[in-house]
Formats: sequence, structure tokens, C-alpha cells
Amino acid sequence: MTTSHPTGDVLYAEDMTATATSAPETLHNQTFIDLENEVAAHNYNPLPVVVNKAEGIWVYDVEGNKYLDALSGYSALNFGHRHPALVDAAKDQLDRLTLTSRAFHNDALGPFCRDLAALVGKEAILPMNTGAEAVETALKIARKWGYTVKGVTPGRAKIIVMAGNFHGRTTTIVSFSDDPEAHDHYGPYTPGFETVPYADLAAIEAAIDDDTVAVLVEPIQGEQGVQIPKEGFLPELRALCTDRNVLMIADEIQSGLGRTGTTLACGYEGVEADMYTLGKALGGGIIPVSAVAANRNIMDVITPGTHGSTFGGNPLAAAVGHAVVKLLATGEHQAHAAELEPVFREQLEGLMGKGLVGVRVRGLWAGVDIDPEVMTGKAACKALMKKGVLAKDTHGSTIRLAPPLTITKDELLMITDAVAAVVSEAIASN
Repeated sequence: MTTSHPTGDVLYAEDMTATATSAPETLHNQTFIDLENEVAAHNYNPLPVVVNKAEGIWVYDVEGNKYLDALSGYSALNFGHRHPALVDAAKDQLDRLTLTSRAFHNDALGPFCRDLAALVGKEAILPMNTGAEAVETALKIARKWGYTVKGVTPGRAKIIVMAGNFHGRTTTIVSFSDDPEAHDHYGPYTPGFETVPYADLAAIEAAIDDDTVAVLVEPIQGEQGVQIPKEGFLPELRALCTDRNVLMIADEIQSGLGRTGTTLACGYEGVEADMYTLGKALGGGIIPVSAVAANRNIMDVITPGTHGSTFGGNPLAAAVGHAVVKLLATGEHQAHAAELEPVFREQLEGLMGKGLVGVRVRGLWAGVDIDPEVMTGKAACKALMKKGVLAKDTHGSTIRLAPPLTITKDELLMITDAVAAVVSEAIASN
């Protein structure tokens, strides 16, 4: 099934000799790994590669090895590493102004918010820094809207969330996570959330009551392995929320900004949520930038002094975010992801029964379930690394593939060829 790219070869480790510059012989991956293990918290278990240079879809380790980045920083690098337009915007802003705090106005914030609002079809933007902050902000807005607009009894607002969710790592957010690693031992937990099965409209409808102010949903669950709801779920959820006077909050932090072949994943089925949380790609892989987007009838429950952030909406972040919005405003990257989706799907689905037991693809985003009798997801990612492709495993036997939206068809085939080679070699060795 393997399809050749221009060289006709899969990216094997022995071929990883191309470097931007030759790395000094004294630099070794293990040296930096040992140092990190000694002095940094052990809250991650990364692959044994130490990246020190990147350009476009390619990264290089300290030993000079070259890899295709098929993770894109969980979609934070939708436009690849060091995209010239984004780097230029950052450099220009660095030369003029980086921070004022929101105690003063700056000339970068207004244009950024204006064009981001237009891009996602909303009237107002509340900028923050991290994705988790955007979600926390949306939860606060929803609760305040519930009390001051809908008329929910104070202290009783309820938000419906989905099983398998991943919205960040704050204390409130992990309170409604069902992932033991994210949730356990961080209590007491924040009340006010009810969990239902993902994309189960009947369960959502049954859970809505007079105290319900919002439904928080990922249009596609990335951390769960790119889980895509059945067709029609999002339009049905939109109609239900409208009918019951409940806000629909779409967490588009991973799925948004071109990844799925549309500006927002909700747009794949023409759905407009009441609020969007945005992040990751909004910072262009340069600086954390996040935002909540909503219309004025919702956003204006936030008034001076009721919410804020010293760095939220800072000039440097606004300049980079604005450059990201300009890249997306042309529609070029969304169209490119949509054009490559059938190629991505065809190549991966061709491996079903040949080491893969599940494939889910939307745009340039794929969840690939490896037959657990063949190998684990972690083992697959280590094998892919040896072939010059960097990816990330999740939930045991699943790997996520999310290359930069700037990838070419031939480069995309390098990824699928490498996956084919890894599972084929694993089967042969069993």
C-alpha cells in the first residue's frame, strides 16, 4: 500500500543526514535529556529527541538528525515552524512595543480583535494567553450570563460537559475530566458540571434543566485520538441549545484555525456556536495567544474589573495573532487541508487490517488506532522517530497525526509511508 514520495523511499533513520548546519560533535541528545530529568519536573514523558532548530515542517535535533514534525505542537504550529510572515510580525513588534498591560490601550489590540471577530463570525473578542485560560473565561462568561440574563438562581448554574473531554489542566477544568491522570488527587473539585457521553444528544437533552447555562463541547476530541462525532450531531446540538436557551460553547483550541479544512471545525457542518474558545495556532508557534469569541449580547456580561489578565491582549501577542488571522483570511490554508484530506484518508485506510484497526481523518488531522497485538502507540511513535517522523501517542494504542497545514502532498505521503513501514515491520517481527 506504501506510496512513494519523490525519492521513492521511506524516511529511515540512516537517511536522516540532511541538516541546516552541521551539529558540533560534542552535542548529544542524551546529555540534554539527562539534564532535564535532573532539574525539571517530570510531568511529561517525551520521545528521546532534543530539538534545537526548525524550519517549516522540519525539525533538527542537537545531533543533526532531521525529522518531519507530524504533531505540530498539538496544532499550535498549524503554519509550520518559524513561518516568515509570523516571524516578521513578531520581530517588527519586538522592535516597537511588547507590553503595556491592559491599564492602557495599545495600537495592536483593536485591529487584531476586529479581524479575528470577522474571521470567526462574531462581534467581540476577549483575549487571553493559554487555551486553558480561554476555557476558564468562557465558563465564567456562561455562568454570569446565566445569572444576569437567563435568570438562574445564584449559585446553581450548571454546565454540561462530555466524557473524554480535554479542555486544559486548571483545577476547575480537571474537576470535570474523566482521565484519572488529569483528575485524581487534585480535589476538592469545583462543582457545577454534569458529564454525559460524548456526542450523545439524548443524554444532553435529558441533562438540561432550568439551571443549565451552557453545553461545552469539542467539535472533535483531539486528546481522545481525533474522535469525530457522527454527522448531524453538531447541528442537532445547536438546535437543542437554541430551543432550551442554553449557550453552546465550542472548544476549537485544537480543532480550529484551519486544521479540519475549514476555519473552525463547527463550520464543517455549517454550525455557529454561541462562544468559541481559541488558542494554540492563534499564537503561530511563537507566543501563547488565546481568545474567547462571542456576540455582544453574551460578551457584554463582562464589564471593567470583572475579568482580566496582565498579558492578555499584549501588543506582541496581538501582532502575532493578527498575522495568523491574515494567513487564514485568504482561505488558502483551509482549502489546502481540505484538498489533502482524501489523500490522507486513502493512505491510512489502506492499512486497515494490516496493523491498523481504526482510522479517523478530518482535514489534516488523523487518529490512527494500532492493533494492540502488533504494538503500542508509544512503540509506534518511537519507531516512527527512527524513520524521521515525529508523532504522539495517546490512550495506549492510538497515535495522532497533525502535520503543519503547509505540508505538500509528497511530504504527507512520507508520513503515511513511514506508518506503513512501522506496522509492517512490527507484524513481521511478531
